[in-house]
Amino acid sequence: MAGGGPAAMDDSDDKGGLRAALGGLTTRGRSFLAAGVAAAVCAYVLGQGDLLRVGLLLAVLPLVCVTVLFRTRYRVAGTRRLSPSRVPAGAEARVHLRMDNVSRLPTGLLMLQDRVPYVLGPRPRFVLDRVEAGGRREVSYRVRSDLRGCYPLGPLQLRLSDPFGMCELTRSFNAYDTLVVIPRTEPLPPVRLAGEATGYGEGRQRSLALAGEDDVIPRGYRHGDDLRRVHWRSTARYGELMVRREEQPQRARCTVLLDTRGTAYQGTGPDSAFEWAVSGAASTLVHMLERGFAVRLLTDDGTAVPGEGESGFAQDSAESAGLMMDALAVVDHSDGGGLSRAYDVLRGGNEGLLIAFLGELDEEQAAVAARMRQRSGGAVAFVLDSAAWVHGESSASDAACEQRLRLLRESGWTAVPVRPGMDLARLWLQASQHGSLSHSAAVGGTTDGTTGFSGGWS
Repeated sequence: MAGGGPAAMDDSDDKGGLRAALGGLTTRGRSFLAAGVAAAVCAYVLGQGDLLRVGLLLAVLPLVCVTVLFRTRYRVAGTRRLSPSRVPAGAEARVHLRMDNVSRLPTGLLMLQDRVPYVLGPRPRFVLDRVEAGGRREVSYRVRSDLRGCYPLGPLQLRLSDPFGMCELTRSFNAYDTLVVIPRTEPLPPVRLAGEATGYGEGRQRSLALAGEDDVIPRGYRHGDDLRRVHWRSTARYGELMVRREEQPQRARCTVLLDTRGTAYQGTGPDSAFEWAVSGAASTLVHMLERGFAVRLLTDDGTAVPGEGESGFAQDSAESAGLMMDALAVVDHSDGGGLSRAYDVLRGGNEGLLIAFLGELDEEQAAVAARMRQRSGGAVAFVLDSAAWVHGESSASDAACEQRLRLLRESGWTAVPVRPGMDLARLWLQASQHGSLSHSAAVGGTTDGTTGFSGGWS
């Protein structure tokens, strides 16, 4: 990601700009000016001509530096590049800054400063020596955050100073960039899902070969259709442009449900239960997309990401993963107190595999979650005991927790309790052992893991 652009260091000579330049006097410049005025007043009172000349020299020197620095006209172009622009929490990103002198005059001493949020580290500062006409200078620094989020970088600031250190003027670029810190993800072990999704494999290829060109079902031409899809035989038959329908192979679906209710989690910070749930949802999304599933991210308030296409499911691995990761980077607690909105979205039809990361459940919300299982091909719930993250032990009775888990299991969920210190990969295998899943090096009978899935975890 790059930003920035040419910034003219030649402010117009108006009274407002001159007053701003006078405000750029350093402590040394102000001291010289005050000493000069004091010496001039004393010389006038005492009648000392030599002291008056000294006072005038002390007072005029910082004013001359302000005037020269204010009248200096530089044109400097700045560019910022992030590598990469999206990083997991705890990982480092490098920011590259490049300054180009696009004027015909060499610059003086330049002090370069970039504004960054405090969570990314200290504010970087660089001192650039004289930059020749048409020359460039490149510097870089690193940023790192343990907290996910979107952090603005910029604006880039240049501070000009005179050789005597009497005055400093700051010029800012107007370009910003954004560093996206996404949740941490961990690789999950592949498990075998029973059955096979239609539309993949040799069976589909054989059916297409047997069908041939004559079995294509055409439709009328629509604005924007590719002319290469025109079916000329049907066009001649019907007397209007007809195009071939493009049948997309059916993919197994997976909905990842993230419970963001504020009442379901206790504690804050990168090691809280809520952050574990967000990280778990991110790891699951990446894993299922890599396995060829059509994936959708759903929150308890009914918001679906990416929310485009048929039923809001995404099939493109790279683009969809980035979109959902950006959403998880900024997800926060919802104001709602229940899972009913998510249930309304899920009860619309066959949602395939449902993987949920749930916080603490009371009796009412456990009943709502139990009804979700009836609308999916299979369901796995990772239920977090967030009180254990704060107090070291569950604040609720073990009997109540077991009752909630038993209700989910009786409804067909594979319910797995989550406590501090547990990693998702181990829980993933535990869930596969409780259901009709088996650990396998190749998923669905393929080596690339992109085909051969069913929509259920039973």
